[in-house]
Amino acid sequence: MLDIKFIRENPEAVQTAALQKRMEIDLDGILRLDRRRRENITEAEQLKKQLNAASAEIGKKKKAGEDTSGAIAAMKEVSARIGEMDDACREIEAELRRKMLRVPNIPDPSSPVGGEDKNIDLRSWGEKPEFTFTPAPHWELGEKMRMLDLPRGAKVSGSGFFVLTGIGAKLQRAVINFMLDRHVAAGYTEVRPPYLVNTATMTGTGQLPKLEDDMYRIANDDLYLIPTAEVPVTNMHAGETLRAEDLPLKYVAYTPCFRREAGAHGKDTRGMIRVHQFDKVELVKIVRPEDSWNELESLLADAENILQLLELPYRVRVLATGDLSFAAAKCYDLEVWAPGVGNYLEVSSCSNFLDFQARRMNARYRPAPKEKLQFVHTLNGSGLALPRTIIALLENHQTKQGTVRIPEALRPYLGGIDQIK
Repeated sequence: MLDIKFIRENPEAVQTAALQKRMEIDLDGILRLDRRRRENITEAEQLKKQLNAASAEIGKKKKAGEDTSGAIAAMKEVSARIGEMDDACREIEAELRRKMLRVPNIPDPSSPVGGEDKNIDLRSWGEKPEFTFTPAPHWELGEKMRMLDLPRGAKVSGSGFFVLTGIGAKLQRAVINFMLDRHVAAGYTEVRPPYLVNTATMTGTGQLPKLEDDMYRIANDDLYLIPTAEVPVTNMHAGETLRAEDLPLKYVAYTPCFRREAGAHGKDTRGMIRVHQFDKVELVKIVRPEDSWNELESLLADAENILQLLELPYRVRVLATGDLSFAAAKCYDLEVWAPGVGNYLEVSSCSNFLDFQARRMNARYRPAPKEKLQFVHTLNGSGLALPRTIIALLENHQTKQGTVRIPEALRPYLGGIDQIK
């Protein structure tokens, strides 16, 4: 959430940011409600001063033995008016908050302006494998090796679901454990959060109200299946005042993730590229404002390290404003090369949200004793998302003999085997 003072003083910048992110906001309504709220507060404060003065005057008259009935009646009228003003102010503030929750974060100036076609390729790592044969897509490899069962996934749940079996299930578990161990060794604290969260939690990180159509909701309990571990992990500190000496906080969490993908019908439907349930290892940071940009770069490096150890070629992209998420100020995408499908696949988005999420969650810290409280900055990135990492492993490391080579860093997690036959 943006600061209302910032919106009031920079309406053009806020409107421009919304247009750059291709989102509609009711800026006029926000400014109108803000004016009404401040006018109501001013009038209520003046009435309270009148009430205090009248109360003091009644006290004096009582001591002097004078009639106070008229003054008391007038005071009751003022008191009733104050109550009306307070009620009106609460209603205005509630409506103002509803509208402000739909205002996106301001893109950082370093983000290119435009849509997906304006994304910038920052750098790449690794060489795309050269094959003496036509590389197979992961759905053919998975079926041939009896590790991926798409028909039975669809049978038990519907389209957009799959079943990993045998070595496929073991490979995914191995990759998850490998990533968790690497990130813990890099200083992250592992957490295992709930997979169901309430409305306040989904609102805190910006999924609600903007992305409600993409979420799975359990209506009877007013709970949502998490779309990413970012949601419960970041919200662990909602409403808290953190100690400056405890920052930065660095968390890593493995969770399943659930997304309806409401706006992605007909896109990347083959195999495991775009599905409704998938596993992910997520990185979350809560930091001092002055450190957040450096922390974004180190977060990106931690995610890149996993791809390098898995010997997977990838590229780093700076997202343009029209491709940024609702809450992000800046985002790097990591896209891994998948030769079987002949395309790059996003496996991580590393984002800096500045104080946008912290304001929604009311997560603050005190820089030093007796100093004014400040909002923390929050960041997150996948480290990494599956099953696309599995897709890349199968497709990049396949051999002419029909096997899949296991990268050296992953072998201890698979009992030392160096290939899948």
